Amino acid sequence: MAPPPNSARRRAIADGAIAVLARAGVHGFSHRAVDEAAGLPAGTTSNYFRSRDVLLGAAAERVLELHRADMAAAHALVTGPVDRDGLVGLIALSLEFSATVHRARYLAVYELTLEATRRPELQRTLDHMQGEAVEFTLAQHRALGLDTSREDVGTLITLFGGALYTLVTGQAGPVTGAAARALARGMVAGVGSVG
Repeated sequence: MAPPPNSARRRAIADGAIAVLARAGVHGFSHRAVDEAAGLPAGTTSNYFRSRDVLLGAAAERVLELHRADMAAAHALVTGPVDRDGLVGLIALSLEFSATVHRARYLAVYELTLEATRRPELQRTLDHMQGEAVEFTLAQHRALGLDTSREDVGTLITLFGGALYTLVTGQAGPVTGAAARALARGMVAGVGSVG
């Protein structure tokens, strides 16, 4: 069953906002730019999201929604519990996929993160999302048979974010499976009780 038009339109606008953030950053971010990116008539975005802050929050929430869907899809491919090496493989695949296929999404995340340092409401949205991400990831680890603590999951998310930043921005050189696996191995090794 298709989602109601309102939900579909809101998602399209949030996706357009992500595209604008990735392409033009927060300085090029406007309701009009999002209308254009989403292929919508002028004024549509402002009808759904009245302020820039609310629109930025919608983009952030959409990123989390998309990330959850990616994690659930990856989890569905795993049969049975994973060990430490299996976790390294899952993280490496996620890093590589995120830095290539979803590079624009994560460029938008970095724009949102920097903008949140100046916008308390956006920071609250991102903080809430971080808490949700920890809980979601912890549940995924439990389902995979991993006895990872909440603190370790928080650390892995922080390390993942840093590793992904180096890949997305090109600081680690070309994005390859080997580069992603080396970063993932270092992340898991750095969190001693994982596995």
